Amino acid sequence: MRVATLADLSLFDEIIDVRSPAEYAEDCVPGAINLPVLNNAERERVGTLYKQVSPFAAKKTGAALVSRNIAHHIETWFADKPKTYRPLIYCWRGGSRSGAMTHVLQKIGFDAMQLSGGYKAYRKQVVSELTLLPATLQYRVLCGPTGCGKSRLLTALADAGAQVLDLEALASHRGSLLGALPGEPQPAQKGFDTAIWVRLTRFDPARPVYVESESKRIGTLVVPDALITAMRASPCVRIEAPLDARVQLLIEDYTHFLTDPATLNTQLGYLTELRGKENIQAWQTLAHQAAWSELVSSLLETHYDPAYRKSLANNFAPRADDLCLSVADLSAPSLRDLAQKILA
Repeated sequence: MRVATLADLSLFDEIIDVRSPAEYAEDCVPGAINLPVLNNAERERVGTLYKQVSPFAAKKTGAALVSRNIAHHIETWFADKPKTYRPLIYCWRGGSRSGAMTHVLQKIGFDAMQLSGGYKAYRKQVVSELTLLPATLQYRVLCGPTGCGKSRLLTALADAGAQVLDLEALASHRGSLLGALPGEPQPAQKGFDTAIWVRLTRFDPARPVYVESESKRIGTLVVPDALITAMRASPCVRIEAPLDARVQLLIEDYTHFLTDPATLNTQLGYLTELRGKENIQAWQTLAHQAAWSELVSSLLETHYDPAYRKSLANNFAPRADDLCLSVADLSAPSLRDLAQKILA
């Protein structure tokens, strides 16, 4: 059977991931669709047979399941595909699952090919390139205290045509104890890596990439070592904004807590060891009273600002080529103007 390599991805009409939906949800080759030949329960069933009975029993049961699922895909997804259709098929490591699908499609008359090494080979390439690719680009790191609009400024820069790497958007998390986004689970680490890799490969090395001064960890996810190293070696754009403007922005960005102070107070409780029981109880009382401006001001001055200053000193210390800018407010027009100043 002829096989394709990762260098051939662009040569096909469609990339088809035949792994289970759970495997696909964790990560996939960019642009691939999922046509599983074993669903989650079926894959678990076959795996159990393999371990507890015998490889032969697992293969016999798996063959029947795979055959039925392939038949379903032929009757649905492939039903209207022309003879000129060229799909690339992959599974975990280019083995039986993708081999079965490719074989049947080829027998029908499609110019289908199997990806050599499967997802495992693709993942190996991503991991390898993420150790080298970040150093080939130039970065401008947006620094500034919590609530100064760094994420919104990244959007304004992107709208103005700049190259932007929004790690918090890719991670579905705002990067702090309170940063989880309601109704938006974080991707798996492998999926996060792929999302970063895809964006890095699309950037022009001759132009700067704007990125926020993130910690090594964003929620449950870890930023690749080489990227963090490159960011910390880069010049910064340092933003200052008045406290009242920052408070207003944070209240706008965290409106989900306004209707769910109980969840907020649970999260605040995790800071007890760091900030002391007295501070935590005071903040929780303010949350119950819906005294949002007072609460956010106190959180910034007592917790977030000291923590951010310490982090900056350790990871993004001032440099002679830094750009320092101040804004009077954090409205959309002000951030658009700030983006233009930065790009100029």
